[in-house]
Amino acid sequence: MHYKELKKAWGELTAAGAPFEIETLTVRGAPMRAYKNAPRTVRDLWLASAQFADREYLIYQDERMTYGEAHRQVGAIGSWLASRGVTRGDRVAIAMRNYPEWLLVYWACVSLGVAVVGMNAWWVAEEIDYAIKDSTPKVIFCDGERHARLTERPETAAGIPMVATRIESLPDGVIPWSEVLAQGGGLPEAAVDPDDDACIFYTSGTTGFPKGAQLTHRGCLANLFSLMFSGQVTAKATMEAMGVAPDPDAPVPIPIALLTTPLFHVTANNCGAYPVTAGGGKMVLMYRWDPKTALTLIEQEKVTSMSGVPVMSRELITHPDFESHDLSSLMSLGGGGAQLPPDLVHKIDQSVETARPATGYGMTETCGIITAISADFFVDKPASAGPAMPDYEVKCVDDAGDAVPAGEVGELWARGAQVIKGYLNRPDATGDSITDGWLHTGDIARVDEDGFIFIVDRKKDMVLRGGENVYCAEVEASLYRHPAVAECSVFGVPDERLGEEVAAAIYLRPGHKADAAALRAHCAAIMAKHKIPRYLWIVDEPLPRNASGKFLRRQLRETLALPEAV
Repeated sequence: MHYKELKKAWGELTAAGAPFEIETLTVRGAPMRAYKNAPRTVRDLWLASAQFADREYLIYQDERMTYGEAHRQVGAIGSWLASRGVTRGDRVAIAMRNYPEWLLVYWACVSLGVAVVGMNAWWVAEEIDYAIKDSTPKVIFCDGERHARLTERPETAAGIPMVATRIESLPDGVIPWSEVLAQGGGLPEAAVDPDDDACIFYTSGTTGFPKGAQLTHRGCLANLFSLMFSGQVTAKATMEAMGVAPDPDAPVPIPIALLTTPLFHVTANNCGAYPVTAGGGKMVLMYRWDPKTALTLIEQEKVTSMSGVPVMSRELITHPDFESHDLSSLMSLGGGGAQLPPDLVHKIDQSVETARPATGYGMTETCGIITAISADFFVDKPASAGPAMPDYEVKCVDDAGDAVPAGEVGELWARGAQVIKGYLNRPDATGDSITDGWLHTGDIARVDEDGFIFIVDRKKDMVLRGGENVYCAEVEASLYRHPAVAECSVFGVPDERLGEEVAAAIYLRPGHKADAAALRAHCAAIMAKHKIPRYLWIVDEPLPRNASGKFLRRQLRETLALPEAV
């Protein structure tokens, strides 16, 4: 592969005066690499998209909305929020599926300096209750399904104005979406700072409660620039290797993206909605993931990119109807949330003539990607996550936090503009995760001679199920609330479809009884469905421990056979 050309293109695009020039700032007391030419705030990004007024923007089933109409509605939402006294530094929660309203509320809030609290649509009442109390939103925007969960505990949202959309019967005291739009008017003026919170996205917690990651305007826009840079540097390096001169008069293709993952995650929001909006493109939204529907939408809307968790790409290209659909518009297929298995990288490259495989490695705590890799570079190194983007410093460290020699394995740390400010109301968790601006990713990695990063293991006790982080300690904390559970250890087991599944080994208190069905029902009442163990072993002896008393998760994973699970 042409790594010499990649290095050359990289240097040219990040040089002084180039589009992706890098500067070093001091933010929160630590040095930070940042893109000099990125917009200052997300408000600036949204206002710039007004130039695409006549283009289609949001497609949902039989609904089609232009940028002009989206700006009209965003202005009305912003005006309505301002009329309710919601202002810079406040927070507004969004609890709904990927409806067009999700994005309209998002752009209105960030344009006012108001942070969006992305509520996980799969949460049950207890998880919703925690996040609402933790984030204290001034307003909650919800759909009918989420409204039902929000009101399971009347005290959860007591006193908080609630706006409902796509609800069959509007309950008393709930504000209809139509009333917000009837406000009219344009976006109020607002002085927004790059280090204001743009959104609070919750990550699964290591202590039984989710943590609200504070994504700043600077971080979200830096992620946008990293995505743009990745595409341009790959194209430039490939063209130089082929001896093809770029055509400055060539039309810039308008992106058309199929959003397949929830907007309360960085994969769809920061890595999907941001670049499409910046490029004046079109977003096609789905009610829920379905490969047959995705094939139809790609053909119908001439989708150019589809990004999701790996299982979605696999289900798309292995669907029985795959060959009968015209997917010639598709230029990129892949995604994030979990590593694409090497076999899938090659299958994508071989299955869709026009599409190239692509992925990014990152997390909520980096507002999106740390690395990105696509096209021939990905095919050449399918086990790699790609090089770190220009706005990062990265290093692999040992348990003492000291850098290991080049090429050796260690925990990956990253520092740069995309690292979150911290965790809302959790200075302890922030201090544990960020040291002098360096984010401890919790992933064990090595960096090869070309600067490509390979994730080889996970340091955190976490299950990565279909792109969703499930912390073992959180599931264990829920299981321990069952009176029959004396000991439990939660761990991940391989799963062909989702990458990993949640498993648990449980030792019951003497004289107590509980079967797998009872334990799962107990979990279902207090945490989202995807966190409930699919595999459960109820063992006859106390769980094995090491010298310090910790359960031996790896030993349990290796010795308990899946067919014996219940």
